[in-house]
Amino acid sequence: MGEHEINIDIDEPFQGLIDSERLSRAIGETLSGEASSPVELSLVITNEERVQELNRIYRGKDEPTDVLSFALQDGEPFVAPPDGILHLGEVFISYPQAVTQAKEYNHSIELEVAILAIHGVLHLLGYDHETQEDEREMRTREEMVMREIEGC
Repeated sequence: MGEHEINIDIDEPFQGLIDSERLSRAIGETLSGEASSPVELSLVITNEERVQELNRIYRGKDEPTDVLSFALQDGEPFVAPPDGILHLGEVFISYPQAVTQAKEYNHSIELEVAILAIHGVLHLLGYDHETQEDEREMRTREEMVMREIEGC
């Protein structure tokens, strides 16, 4: 399998606060075993206002949230396009929300951002938490990835 293309865009005020290499490894581990061909996705670390605006426009919820995923292949089987790279979609993370949640969970901001990235990428891969069974499956996969990247 070829290399995945992981594009990480960190808005200006948050640059230097996040280890994008560690984040890239977390995303790569999330994709491991899930995508049989190379994939491309984008991760955007941004402010609370931008994420809330996206939440309002695309989900009809005018409220802050921590992570949003926009899958390009929503509900469809993964079929590699002619260029051989499957374009999964985009994940947006609210850095201020990650800071708040890191304090609540008593762990580092970097860990919280990694958790949110993993969660968002799993959504791009078709995981969801609409039912208890789906949520349990998604949480199990998140925990597996976290165990794998703990040393990152």
